[in-house]
This record gives sequence, C-alpha cells and structure tokens, in this order.
Amino acid sequence: MRVGITAARVLDERLDPVLRAVATTRTDLSSVGPVRAGLDERRHAAVADIDATGVSINDEVVSGVRVRIYRGAPPPSPVAVYCHAGAFVLGNLDTDHRQCVELARRGQCAVVSVDYRLAPENPYPAAVDDAAAVLNWVSANADELGVDALRIAVAGSSAGGALAACLAQRSADGSAPAVMFQMLHQPVLDDRVTGSKTEFEATPAFDGPAAELMWRHYLGSTAPSADSVPARRDQLRYLPTAFITCSDIDPLRDEAFDYALRLLRAGIATELHVFAGTCHGFDSLLPDWEVAEQLFTLQGRALRRAFYGA
Repeated sequence: MRVGITAARVLDERLDPVLRAVATTRTDLSSVGPVRAGLDERRHAAVADIDATGVSINDEVVSGVRVRIYRGAPPPSPVAVYCHAGAFVLGNLDTDHRQCVELARRGQCAVVSVDYRLAPENPYPAAVDDAAAVLNWVSANADELGVDALRIAVAGSSAGGALAACLAQRSADGSAPAVMFQMLHQPVLDDRVTGSKTEFEATPAFDGPAAELMWRHYLGSTAPSADSVPARRDQLRYLPTAFITCSDIDPLRDEAFDYALRLLRAGIATELHVFAGTCHGFDSLLPDWEVAEQLFTLQGRALRRAFYGA
C-alpha cells in the first residue's frame, strides 16, 4: 500500500520504500537526543559514498564555529554561505553534504557550510549568530579564501532556510555584509499557524506538530519577533533576489508561498518552485531520484544566473 495523505494528495510511489525503511515516518522532536544520534550516524555513513568529483573539500574552524568549505570553481569564485537542515535541533556538517557538493559543482562556486549551535541546548540567537559570524568572516577574508566579496549568496534548507533568510534580512538592514542572492529550500519561515500546518498533521518525514515543537525548542524563553522569525518582518524591501523551492505535501509549504508572494509584492525578484508528490526532505531521503536531480539542476542554474548572469 502506498503512503497516502488524502484522495487528492498522494506521495510519489518512489518515496514509499524509503519512508518505510526509516524507524519512523515522522520526526518526533519530543526527545531530541535519540533522533539526533540516529540522523548523525546515517548521514556520516553516507558521506563516503557521495561522488565529489570536481569539488575540493576541507574543514576549518571560524570564530569557534566549524565550517566545511566546498570549492567547485577556481578562485576568485562566487560563494554561498550555507545552513543545513534539522529543525534547529538536529544535524551537523554531514547533514547536507550531498546538497553542498551539488551546489558547488553545479553553481560553479564555493560553498561554506556552517555547523551552527543547536537548540534546545543553545536557543535563539545562537544559531543565527553563528551563521552571521561565518558570513562576516567570509566577507572580511575573501581574498585569502579565494572568493569574490561582491558575489556572496546565502542558502539553506528547512531550518537552515530560516537562518539564511535572517542573514539576508540583516544584510538588507546593513548589519551584515552585502548579499546578492538567497536560496531557500523547504524553508522554515513562520512560527504561526498556517493552512498547511493544519492540513498536514500526520505527514511522513515532518508534520505540523513537529513544526510547532521545533519553534518552541528554538525560541526557548524568547518571544517570537521579526529578528528571530523571518516572516514576522514587516518590511521586505531591499532584500536580495530570492529562489525558493518547496514540497506540496509539507506543513511548511504555505509559509514558503506566503513569503515568496510578499517578496514579489515588495518588488524583489523571486522564483518559486513547488515539487508535486513530495514530502519534506525528499532530496535527502532519495537524492538520486529524478525529482531530486531536477531540484539540484534548478538550484545550480539559479546560482550560475545570479553569480554569472547566464
């Protein structure tokens, strides 16, 4: 039997065996430790099997923050500061290793992946401050790094999308270095109730209750604000060009829609792609699937267009 959502919304059959192979079809964030350990083990084991042909990779520590630098083009190359997925409470540099390899190679750029501190041990603003410290470092040390300080993008997946969006907003305010482009995949953007969070209360991989608990872990005792929740920002003018991708069977779907529309209405060039029949994290669950390949191709083209105008 296929994993179904409603009569009108059914996951693509290629995702069924992958979802059944994991211990649970939904992310239970009520007990972070076991989920974190299991994810870290799986992603670390997968790193050795990833084809990184054409991309050089090295790890460094920047202002106390671990980073992994992927180089997919000769210096001085454009660069994307990348924040991994994980609901603010999961993940490390291995989590989106495949995605970073693909972005560096297809985008013909460098990618600096950030191992930001995780909640609930380190609630807001720890993660975004770590990402901001790395962005500042990249900009200040561009010549030494062999990157172009005038061609910096921010990118992120899921909770990492929230951090990337916050960096873009800080850049627009002048409190962070100039950013020319933002790439947000299945982004976490709004702590408030949306139609898709209500509709998808029991979806595979990630569901509405997990989205609500994720924000509680991340914000801790801090009230949500425009500084911590990207969608709560009233003014979206002057933000960089945006490329947003999301799944149609995902509690985070509607906040991606809403944010893209608000950016467009603010005069920001914005491209939005919705992947039918997919759930949250499909590109990590099945990275060799043709739909994941479509995602990686679109992201690579978007980066090249932003960086090279082609």
